[in-house]
Amino acid sequence: MRVFITGANRGLGLELTRQYLERGDHVFAASRNPTDAAELQQLHQQYSDRLVLLPLDVTNAASIEAAVQTVRNNTDALDVLINNAGVYPHAGSGDAHQRLGQLTHDDAIETMQVNAIGPLLVSQALLPLLRAGRKGRILSISSGQGSLTWKATGDPYHYSASKSALNMYMRSLAAEIGHMGLISVLVDPGWMRTDMGGDHATQEPADSARGIIRLADQLHAEENGSFVTWQGQPVPW
Repeated sequence: MRVFITGANRGLGLELTRQYLERGDHVFAASRNPTDAAELQQLHQQYSDRLVLLPLDVTNAASIEAAVQTVRNNTDALDVLINNAGVYPHAGSGDAHQRLGQLTHDDAIETMQVNAIGPLLVSQALLPLLRAGRKGRILSISSGQGSLTWKATGDPYHYSASKSALNMYMRSLAAEIGHMGLISVLVDPGWMRTDMGGDHATQEPADSARGIIRLADQLHAEENGSFVTWQGQPVPW
């Protein structure tokens, strides 16, 4: 299996990278500054024959193009793309930046670019490689916070809106790539103990990663365009 993972330097992305490598797959692990990612570098020493580290800023067109070229230099196809890179401005700081009265244009734009627009453009750029792979699959990490049905609070405004936008982008993509034999799904990974999720979260990234990998392995064409939890249960839009 040839897998491309964004935001691979920490949290869920790092755990996905580790688990795919442990089972023998080839991984392209993308992050903004891979040279500063100590745990990724350790994995690279251990799996240098199957792990390619590459810099990627999902908000930058030239960076996306360079990442695609790096993949092409190493393989002629991809089987799985996991759009995991995401931001939650001021996460864990206790600041009220995503609450009414404290909302800013800059926070809104950054969150939308990284969490929604970036994954769409990365997916678009990697489509030719995914079409050349085996039953190409795109799994985009969304959130229950992006569910309109479940939304019952104001805060966080930007993060919730960005995940809803991601859901629409990837649902739109699914409608088109389904005709190419590809699959696009959205995954709620649960509330994880990561830098973004915080210490009070209920779940380990390793558990989510295990479930997401199992999900990717078992996806069928009729699931294209769906929104599910890491355990495969449907999430309301």
